[in-house]
Amino acid sequence: MKFPKEFLWGGDISASQCEGAWQEDGKAPIELDFMTLGDVKTPRHITYQNADGSYGKVASMMDAELPAGAKYATIPGEYYPNRKGIDFYHHFKEDIALFGEMGFKALNLSISWARIFPKGVKAGVNPKGVAYYRAVLEECRKYGIEPIVTLYKYDLPIFYIEEMGGWKNRFLIDEFVAFARVCFTEYRDLVKYWVTFNEINFLLLFAKGKPMEQKAGFYQQLHNQLVASARAVALAHEINPLNRVGSMNVGMFSYPLTCDPEDILLNQRCMQETLYYASDVQVRGSYPSFAENIWKENGISLEMGEDDERVLHAGTVDFYAFSYYNSNCVTSHKDIEDTVVGNLALGKKNPYLKASDWGWQIDPTGLLYALHELYDRYQIPLLIIENGLGAHDTLNEDGTIHDPYREKYIGDHIQAMAQAIKEGVDLIGYTMWSCIDLCAASTGQVSKRYGFIYVDTDDHGKGTFRRYKKDSFYWYKRVIESNGEDL
Repeated sequence: MKFPKEFLWGGDISASQCEGAWQEDGKAPIELDFMTLGDVKTPRHITYQNADGSYGKVASMMDAELPAGAKYATIPGEYYPNRKGIDFYHHFKEDIALFGEMGFKALNLSISWARIFPKGVKAGVNPKGVAYYRAVLEECRKYGIEPIVTLYKYDLPIFYIEEMGGWKNRFLIDEFVAFARVCFTEYRDLVKYWVTFNEINFLLLFAKGKPMEQKAGFYQQLHNQLVASARAVALAHEINPLNRVGSMNVGMFSYPLTCDPEDILLNQRCMQETLYYASDVQVRGSYPSFAENIWKENGISLEMGEDDERVLHAGTVDFYAFSYYNSNCVTSHKDIEDTVVGNLALGKKNPYLKASDWGWQIDPTGLLYALHELYDRYQIPLLIIENGLGAHDTLNEDGTIHDPYREKYIGDHIQAMAQAIKEGVDLIGYTMWSCIDLCAASTGQVSKRYGFIYVDTDDHGKGTFRRYKKDSFYWYKRVIESNGEDL
């Protein structure tokens, strides 16, 4: 179990899922603030109000298509978990101290665009938002924690969606670059590692199964984000040559369910369409050879600026970050019906794998496969930004939480990481999801607990919000102290 001496052990949080304070200190609302609570069987809904005053809701995981003239709105009686989160906004010093106690070398966190430019660039920077994140980053430095800052993680101010149509509008490219400039400049002395967009290829999942016109819209949004990302990478290098900027993709890794050659080809295509389409652009600087075939088959005609190709080529990333929770299987055989879900990705059930409480298949060997696939393809440093286990944890009367299942899950994946490093993969860090309980993206539930730190609140925001250390807290502390040798 040999990890590099400077390996970035740590954890991951998200502004929209942990901060709360959704309208405090000048922050603008985001789409997630209008997303209701769900569970493993009930989807989350985005709520709105029509021009005639009537309310409506649509089952959606972001990028909802609202009726013409509708605005995001609160429906009385509905609960919106992201508005409160775990109140990290007011607990960040306490929480970062706990991360420091575990010995974190790194913390991946996101800066909410809605706190920096609540109403767009024209309306100006929100100084309270800038000051808040400086305080958070300084607290990280106080404990020797290297911040890895994600610029965009599902927190687009609804101003941009309602007034400009969101990422379908190329105007947002300039707005995002202006937001990035503020962050690169204001925090130049505090941040070295940056990530432009979190799980940027999620839009490809939203596009699947949609009508052709709607599907083309998702591809256009993704193109605009890829251009914005490339411009931000170039800007980061210009502002500070020491900046290291990465892409971040949702790790949708799959296997052919059978050895039928049709399954082999289907799996290859699945990986191209859901993963490599976007990451090839960010790492190689141009669309892959198979992209034109995807556009042709789906009637997609991207609106490209005259300078887009040059921008993409000039804005390639320094490292490749990705999430990994599970693997899936694909098959051409229509008679196989058993399906599973994991991080919004649907697939066929793998008979060789067990699953979590939420039905996500557990596959640490798949992480070894993924690390080799990515490093062989791109030959740049890799960073695992998200990996973890959502489970039901029990707070005992004495304040203890016993979670050996989490230790086993993460330990098995750490062993896969060590094997990949031994076999030549350049892996620079591991920031597991999430180091503290927060609102799960898929359901909004806090009861789907991922953290080493238990937060005393239920799915409806009721509780003391007191923090408790789980058994895994002490276990991960030993893992970091031993640089991955003591599991």
